[in-house]
Amino acid sequence: MEIKEQEFKKNFDLHLWKRLFDFLKRYRNSVVVLVFVMIGVGIIDATFPFLNKYAIDNYVKKGSLNGFWKFILIYIAFIVLQVFNVWWLIALAGKIDMGLCYDIRKSAFNKLQKLSFSFYDKTPVGWIMARLTSDVSRIGDTLAWGIVDFIWGIAIMGSIVVYMFILNVKLAIITLSVVPFLVILSLYFQNKILFEYRKVRRINSQITGAFNEGIMGAKTSKILNIEDKNIYEFKNLTNSMFSSSVRAAVLSSIYMPLVMTLGSIGTALALNFGGKGVILEKISFGTLAAFISYSIQFFDPVRELARVMAEFISAQTAAERVISLIDAEVEIKDTGEKSKIKKIKGDIEFKDVCFSYEDGKNVLENFNLKVKAGQSIALVGETGSGKSTIVNLLCRFYEPTKGTIYIDGVDYRSIPLSLLHSSLGYVLQTPHLFSGTIKENIQYANLDASIEEIIEAAKLANAHDFIMSLEKGYDTEVGEGGAKLSVGQRQLISIARAIVANPSIFILDEATSSVDTETEHLIQQAIAKVLKGRTSFIIAHRLSTIKSADRILVIKDGKIIEDGSHKELMKKRGYYYRLYTNQYLLEQEKNIFG
Repeated sequence: MEIKEQEFKKNFDLHLWKRLFDFLKRYRNSVVVLVFVMIGVGIIDATFPFLNKYAIDNYVKKGSLNGFWKFILIYIAFIVLQVFNVWWLIALAGKIDMGLCYDIRKSAFNKLQKLSFSFYDKTPVGWIMARLTSDVSRIGDTLAWGIVDFIWGIAIMGSIVVYMFILNVKLAIITLSVVPFLVILSLYFQNKILFEYRKVRRINSQITGAFNEGIMGAKTSKILNIEDKNIYEFKNLTNSMFSSSVRAAVLSSIYMPLVMTLGSIGTALALNFGGKGVILEKISFGTLAAFISYSIQFFDPVRELARVMAEFISAQTAAERVISLIDAEVEIKDTGEKSKIKKIKGDIEFKDVCFSYEDGKNVLENFNLKVKAGQSIALVGETGSGKSTIVNLLCRFYEPTKGTIYIDGVDYRSIPLSLLHSSLGYVLQTPHLFSGTIKENIQYANLDASIEEIIEAAKLANAHDFIMSLEKGYDTEVGEGGAKLSVGQRQLISIARAIVANPSIFILDEATSSVDTETEHLIQQAIAKVLKGRTSFIIAHRLSTIKSADRILVIKDGKIIEDGSHKELMKKRGYYYRLYTNQYLLEQEKNIFG
């Protein structure tokens, strides 16, 4: 199934920007101060030509320096104040930028911890990484520095308009006559640029996803000799992004010269009508000089605002994707109902349970199963028969499409997720360890566990001896994903991690399928000790490892076709019997012929 990102089509999404500005509330004081600082910067920038006009009319034209030193002191005071303002705005904007990025990433990461398995089923890791890195950086930069440029632009333009009208109303109207055309031009280009930037951000996610897959699957690519295919596919993606980026840049490059042209027309109008006014002695030479400065200066912030608008358009495309992640619906959550259960014992019942993955056929249909607390249940069947789905539903990683699952006699949706998940011990086929020490990895399942409890769990998991043989023992760094340890060692640590939580329900998903015979024996010994008195579900490929299970369920097409102990099922000479004997013969052949 092809996975596609959500499409966004709004030219301006008020709700989206409201959500973004919600993140700014924490920095309200800094933003307010920054706004006033930028207003001050804009007013001072617009004041310099007015001061120059005064100098020309009162000192240059009259050829007198009487009182000029006072003017110089005032001019220097404005310069010093402006230097301080610039330092202050950089400090404030930098603080807001870094803080926003931190807060947005934190909010997105918190949501990722709450989202159910179904979200990760349809969302590639690379797309998530693109949202949390480049997209968030784009938002932070644009909101922080966009405020700086936007407020400065509005402040200086407003101040220039005021000074122009103070100096000469008629000439001000003539000079500013090009502004309506500028507004129409900006609205037209906004839609065009927004469309291309959306394509750029979408393809950027796909490129990040391709990077992720390329790095994670580098060994497989070399084994299969498909490097050239990967390069070809990646080249197509980068070419698509290049084309969209060029189109966005071309639109911006057309827009900016048009803005500059309108600015030049405004300057030409000021020169034409102002020059005639000077000749006719209707306005002073200083006023004309100020108007020329203002006509040029007025369109500098216009160009900056045009750039800011383009960046805000780009930021909206990034924000759409980040906010869609932060606002993603949590499908599996506490219902608000409160059961009286304080500790889970392990009685389990599936009643008329149906389940299908998104846009797929039913994996389970009217599935029924009762398990008594303390029973060990082995699930056997072909790949895709529904074994993992059963345990994932039990753990409430997914919820039934129809029907109900009861734990200790109550609908498990009324049991708080924190209680349910803290009562589970789940050991995966491919164990995952987090960067850190062995001690920290075992402790993840129970952060309050003492070192004595950690060691006891490791001993139960038959992991203590190999841990102590390492130079730093429990303080040994495991590396990214546990890369510094063998698969078998990682599996023993993951079992110890499950044990330290003291779970009521244990799930073992092909726990011994990826290890050598010696490690498998250690794991089997550990499992035998750990499962006593606990309800357990064991998904196993090697049938010899589940002979001691209380019940063995043979699953086919989401239905239980055989149910009984190993001896009972062998006597029936049905599906399980054929599966077991075939596997036994293959193992014997392997032992004989090596």
